[in-house]
Amino acid sequence: MREVQRILAQCDEMRQSDRTAVAPSNSPPNDLTAVASEFLGRLEAEAARRLNAQALEIALRPRPADQPLLNDCPREGARIAEWAGPVAGSTHLERRFGIPRSTLHWWQRHNDVVAFRRGSRKHVFPLAQFIDGRPLPGIRQVLSSIADPRLAWLWLISPSPLLKDRVPIELLREGMETDVIASAAQAISLIGSI
Repeated sequence: MREVQRILAQCDEMRQSDRTAVAPSNSPPNDLTAVASEFLGRLEAEAARRLNAQALEIALRPRPADQPLLNDCPREGARIAEWAGPVAGSTHLERRFGIPRSTLHWWQRHNDVVAFRRGSRKHVFPLAQFIDGRPLPGIRQVLSSIADPRLAWLWLISPSPLLKDRVPIELLREGMETDVIASAAQAISLIGSI
């Protein structure tokens, strides 16, 4: 909310400075469309800057040797893997981990796994959400709190102040799904109140 107020204040300043400048004769002095366009452009640029900074931080985190980036699946969506970590399509998961495609799609339809659309119909799945060929317990509940899969995954792989700066996906691996589920609900309620 503070960020929106700051951007609105900047737009007001720009509008006031535009009034003092000589305006072309064919444009009205209070062009709300231009102000709204400027506001949305600034809001979009600020959101993109923040998302890029957060994605860069996640992408630059050191990874263990047993988690290769794209060497194992070079044809999978590289852009998604830049911020989400290693991902794979259903064919790769079936061949490498023995997860049947039908099971994977059932999990996807029932929100048991995080899936990102790649192309018009295909999906890729972050590999960190699987353990022993199954989705980590708690993924479904996190997705019920944070419905957007990208936002949910970004939250799962980022240190959370609600969890003493621990990474939620790591806590799910340690069997602490109760804490993660409660924190996901709390995080989305905090975001909604802004």
